[in-house]
Amino acid sequence: MKNIRYIKKRIYESRYLYLLFFLPCVYLVIFKYGAMGWLGIAFKDFNARAGFVQSKWVGWSNFQQFLHDPYFYRILKNTIVLNVWMLIFFFPVPIALALLIDEIPHGRAKKLVQTISYLPYFVSTVVVCSLVIYLFAADGLVNDVMVDFGASRKTYLMDPGWFRPLYVISEIWQNAGWGSIIYLAGLAGINPQLYEAATIDGASRFSQVVHVSIPGIAPIISIQFLLTIGKLLNVGYEKILLLYSGATYKTADVISTYVYRRGLIDADYSYGAAVSIFQAVLALVLVVGANKAAKKIGSTSLW
Repeated sequence: MKNIRYIKKRIYESRYLYLLFFLPCVYLVIFKYGAMGWLGIAFKDFNARAGFVQSKWVGWSNFQQFLHDPYFYRILKNTIVLNVWMLIFFFPVPIALALLIDEIPHGRAKKLVQTISYLPYFVSTVVVCSLVIYLFAADGLVNDVMVDFGASRKTYLMDPGWFRPLYVISEIWQNAGWGSIIYLAGLAGINPQLYEAATIDGASRFSQVVHVSIPGIAPIISIQFLLTIGKLLNVGYEKILLLYSGATYKTADVISTYVYRRGLIDADYSYGAAVSIFQAVLALVLVVGANKAAKKIGSTSLW
């Protein structure tokens, strides 16, 4: 009874914190876990009027239709290539940024740089895409500068070859600073005596970064890499929807945007659910495979 009274007292004292925690939990239960009950429509010819129960079962028909879809290989290739670009060009940037910020000796200067690097993350995706469109439009600032240097104007936003670079550059500008937070936290947890010992041994600042800082955050890098591998078939479709057009479908159309068009715009909910399940299963396979590979090489794994 004493324990129960103590627990009730602690809950009452922290009631406002639990209230803040309650709202995200409701969101997760309704829109994440609750939505799983509707995954069965992937195996049905779902009709909104008939409802889930009365809709006809079609088995694996929607999955077979997707695998034989003429756009299957294009959207799968675009999704993988775009994520590989992100893995190559974006993934190292937060790590490098965290290492650079950690080397700033003055506390106020470090906080200022951190704040400036974090700010773009809080800018709306719509605003970021508007900036990209303004800068790289045919009459935009980038073309104006290029013309001043004697070059001809280019239609960057209508050129399939420029979509991936523009997407990756905008992602780096918007999210690299925020992504560096976890690495900065890891660097803060490294024992200062390790740097002192390295200094006594005559190690330069660069050597200390290579032999102390990077090994100190290696477990975090490994976990983040595994999580990134798990998202190899998942791209944030909001930015792509705002930047792409019919002219750039060749390189810009990915699984997420295809599901949006077929599942929501065309109201083919069963087909969209089937594609989403296909995407999730492949992501699970990638995470499990990457985790096993991490175990074999002796690196930090998720489980």
